[in-house]
This record gives sequence, structure tokens and C-alpha cells, in this order.
Amino acid sequence: MQNRREFIQSAASLSAAMAAAPSVVTGQGAPRLFKVGMIGSGRRACAAFANLRIAAKSLNVEVRLMATADYFLDQAQAAAKKYGADEKFAFGGGASYKKLLETDCELVILAAPPAFRPVHVAAAVAAGKHIFAEKPVAVDPPGIRQFLAAAASAKARKLALVAGTQRRHQASYLRQALALQKGQLGKILSGTVYWCQARGSIRPRRPTDTNAGYMANNWMNWAEMSGDHIVEQHVHNLDVANWFIGRPPLTAIGVGARLRRPTGNQYDFFSVDYDYGEGVHIHSLSRQIPGCYDRVGEFLTTDAAEILGGGKVRRFDGKEVAFEEVGHEGSPYDLEHADMLKSILDGNVLNEGESVATSTATAIMGRISAYTGQIVRLSDLLTQTESPFYNLAFKPAAADFEGTEDIVLPTENKAPVPGKD
Repeated sequence: MQNRREFIQSAASLSAAMAAAPSVVTGQGAPRLFKVGMIGSGRRACAAFANLRIAAKSLNVEVRLMATADYFLDQAQAAAKKYGADEKFAFGGGASYKKLLETDCELVILAAPPAFRPVHVAAAVAAGKHIFAEKPVAVDPPGIRQFLAAAASAKARKLALVAGTQRRHQASYLRQALALQKGQLGKILSGTVYWCQARGSIRPRRPTDTNAGYMANNWMNWAEMSGDHIVEQHVHNLDVANWFIGRPPLTAIGVGARLRRPTGNQYDFFSVDYDYGEGVHIHSLSRQIPGCYDRVGEFLTTDAAEILGGGKVRRFDGKEVAFEEVGHEGSPYDLEHADMLKSILDGNVLNEGESVATSTATAIMGRISAYTGQIVRLSDLLTQTESPFYNLAFKPAAADFEGTEDIVLPTENKAPVPGKD
């Protein structure tokens, strides 16, 4: 896996390389073609494929959607039709990803609900596919460890594994990361990271839905499927904190509650204190309640400056910061795919598995602490086998959606009570 320094250095030359890139051709003189599969074929997957096409054009290569898979067959068929794939390669059902991975796709977009990500990544690596995996990459500690093992296997097999943490491919963030790395902005001492917006879509149960179908369709409101919104959404901001500080937190102490959600079982808000050691604390605030003040971003204080993530920087001594150019101008949603394709083309494959897994684990720490009222250590999730949180797994699990029997639906509109659950 490329470390921060290696990636930032390679980022500085990518835009120029893209602008001047000749067509990458096959032996027959045609542009290099990437055959693509899509596992989870909804809006996010389709948007990712659109970004991938823009990235391919910038590098003078081609991408073609060859196969789709989704829990709902009609969704897979719709995506195939939209992007010109043969509908005989549109697969439906909980195990549809297995059929897709048997095709000759070279690269797969994984955008099913997060609960399925560890299983899908592990299967894609075993099948020898390059991967774009949407964040987050797990919903519970066993899933994190499964994903990390798959990421290590991808690295050993020289398979690209790029995550949907697009801020790491955004020029304004990359410039700040490089300035921090070089000591131009001092050492981070504290900060607050936010994702406070109205909740996402609510999909009522349809008459034809099984329990599994209802959860898969309404996944943004079930903690078992999304990890709760601190994991599914706020992971972006926690990822920036980990990236800029240069390490993950040691512990999390959090609070939260469910007040107004009309479906599923998630909390409405979380407030978490993350202790990064060496006296560094980050306050995490995430909320999904309509009609409230919105704020999304990162606000960090160093011993020399105040930093708005991807925005303004104010040094306390009044001096201007001379940021270095890093390339990567343009949409980070396109550039994350360009970085992935370029890394495959030049043989130095990009593997972001460890960083996105660690940031996902950071979010899971906060959720578990808020749900239970206990302090949670990163080691509780990753290494401490005697911890009560080490094997704390959601039920139903991803594998339960692959069987012929319906799942048992968790109790709806009931959330964990700290100190009791």
C-alpha cells in the first residue's frame, strides 16, 4: 500500500500525466479496454460508473460495463440497460455477486449496502479482480477484520483496491495534508468533525417485500445494513482526522439517542470524544434530523494554525501559507477513479484498504460506545480477543441474505439503550 508521502508525491504529477497521456493501446492498436462489473447496481454504483468513464476518457483508455448484480434483479437489469451491458449478464439475488465474479470482468464496483462489503471484497479478491469499494467497508468488528484480511490479500496479488473516501483525491485536501506533513502548519492538537444533515431516503415496506427485501431496500435506516449514519456517512470526516493527524484514535467515548426516526433502528445523533493519544482529542458530531442546522466538515487546531478541511487556513502569526501544487484539480469523484486506473496501468497498484478500514473502525468505535455507554478501544475491535466487543456482530449478517429462508427482521423503531444493551 502506498503511504501518505508516496501518494501525495505521486498525486503531484498525475494531472500533468493525464493531460499529456497518449492512448494506451492493445496489441491490435485499440485503446486499452477495462471490462467492468457492478455489484450493487443502484444510484451510487451508477454514479461511480459515470465517474469511471470520465476518468477513463482523461487517460485515453476505455471502460465497458459487462455485468451487473443486485439483490433486486430489476435493479441489475436497469443498470445493464442504462449502460449497454447484455442483460443476460444482469444477476439478481443475495448470491448474485458470485455469478458476476465468474465473468471476465477485470474491475468491479462494489456499492451494495455496507453490510455486504467485506464478503464482496473478499470474493472479488479471490476472483482476481481490481476493486473500487464504496465506503464504509464494514459495519461491525468481525467485518473490519475480514476486510483487512482481504485488503492484505489484494496487496499480495497486486490488485488495486480504491475506496470511496474521495477527499484523499481532492486537491485542496491534498495540499493541506502535504503542508502538515512538512510541518508548515504545526502539530494538530484538537478539533471537531461534523456531519449534520437531514436523514437520507426512507423506503416503506412494499407488499411484495420479504424481510430481507425490506431491509435491503431500506438499508439506510437499519444499523445492521449501514452501520448507522456515523459509520455510513460521517466516516468521511473521521477519515480526514485520521489522515491529517497521521494515526487513528486509541479510544472513543460517545453518547447518542433515537428521537425522531420513523423507520429502522438507527440513532438520530452521535457525539463522540476520540482520544488520539499525546493529548490530542477530536470531537465528532453527527446528526440526521430534518429541520436542524446543517454543517459538514472538519475544523482542526494546531499549535500554529486553524484549519478548515479543504478550505481556509489561518496561521496565528498572520503569515500566508505557501501551499505546493499537487495536481488533482477537478472532481475528486472522477479523480479517485483516475488514480485507480493509472495505478493499474503503471503496475504500481493503489491499495487504500488499510486506511479506509481504519477509518471505518474509528466510526464503529464511536457507535458501539454510544450504544453501550462504555469506553471502546481500537484494540477491542482489532486485536483484543478477550474484549466483549471483539466478536460483537450484527444479526442478520451478510451470509443470511444468500439463503433460501427469509431472515428474522430486527425489532423496528427500537434502538439500543446505553447501560442496558
